[in-house]
Amino acid sequence: MKVLVIGSGGREHAIVDALTRSPQVEKIFAAPGNAGMAAQAECVAIRETEIEKLAAFAKENGVELTVVGPEVALAAGVADCFKAEGLRIFGPSKAAARIESSKEFAKELMAKYNIPTAGFKAFTDYAEAKAYVESRPLPAVLKYDGLAAGKGVVIAQTMEEADEALKDMLLDTKFGQGKVVVEDFLTGPEFSFMGFVSGEKVWPMQLAQDHKRAYDGDKGPNTGGMGAYSPLPFVTKEDEEFALNEILKPVAAAMVKEGCPFEGVLYGGLMKTPDGVKVIEFNARFGDPETEVVLPRLKSDIVDIFCAVADHSDTELEWHDFMTLGVVLASKGYPGDYKKGVEIGGLNEVEGTLYHMGTKAEGEKIFTNGGRVLFVVGKGATLDEARRNALKDVERVQCDNLFHRTDIGHYVFDK
Repeated sequence: MKVLVIGSGGREHAIVDALTRSPQVEKIFAAPGNAGMAAQAECVAIRETEIEKLAAFAKENGVELTVVGPEVALAAGVADCFKAEGLRIFGPSKAAARIESSKEFAKELMAKYNIPTAGFKAFTDYAEAKAYVESRPLPAVLKYDGLAAGKGVVIAQTMEEADEALKDMLLDTKFGQGKVVVEDFLTGPEFSFMGFVSGEKVWPMQLAQDHKRAYDGDKGPNTGGMGAYSPLPFVTKEDEEFALNEILKPVAAAMVKEGCPFEGVLYGGLMKTPDGVKVIEFNARFGDPETEVVLPRLKSDIVDIFCAVADHSDTELEWHDFMTLGVVLASKGYPGDYKKGVEIGGLNEVEGTLYHMGTKAEGEKIFTNGGRVLFVVGKGATLDEARRNALKDVERVQCDNLFHRTDIGHYVFDK
């Protein structure tokens, strides 16, 4: 089988890596791919949002399965375009992807179908939003109602912070023209629960926890994610069953009832609150960097799963017992301004799994080409062993312009 993976980051590298483990795969294309993927796939210079070009490429090259990584491609309607051309694709329609591309759509769906989540109200008017936030206790949770690359959420501890965020989102259109959703503030550890979904069928994946803040101790600005690990000792079997039976499965059924059945990966960003597990957000695709620690644990052939979702057939998931912990190496200055084009050495000395997130190749040399640059995954019989292996590999990477967190998994290790 020839497979096309759409995207250029660590998540897509992890998908490509999983596909290489399938005996059914003869050739992998990655569009646009990156320097790391080039070792396992043929990179094609087509951007994620050039959906007609991607469909034409798939037809011309006999691609039998396309897997979509990034949300921008889904929101642009790549799945609809491919299906109209009779091409098999793994990823939800533009209508179903609204569960991520519109916070308001997701919240209203949850309210209608009694899915446990925080209370909320949506605004387009700055003055109304500000008055509402002023009338309520702080901290305030403010979410831009659209795609913002993981940076459209502000938990404002003061009214000054809230006001600045509201101005960014409603007056200065930092992320584009849109709405703001103001939510009740919930407390508890967050975790990611992804499921392969085809209509009402849900095949749950292993749990993971992401670390959004830039620096150790969960300090600094929010990022796209600085590391992750799987499994999660603090989430009980009962919590997991509740999340599957009261959140993921009912949402899949709700999407069918709403006339936009979901096909692909439904990502539940959940929180274990004192009142039980509740939804913080939904995404319409694999999480990044959670995918990089979950897919290495998948024992089943991922092609069988992708095809079962796309073809509405059945499959089963098997998982390895080992644990994984991954650390992001990011450009200094990220998530703010940072320099690109700094050479990286020592990559051949890394003993574990290494995924490229933002790199480019020039001849034999590899250079930084993004905010998040590399993702190093350690495996082990315990999380502590996985962490030690990951941090050893981090030290093997040579680059003066990278930084990383040393406390990934602290929620477990600090107990």
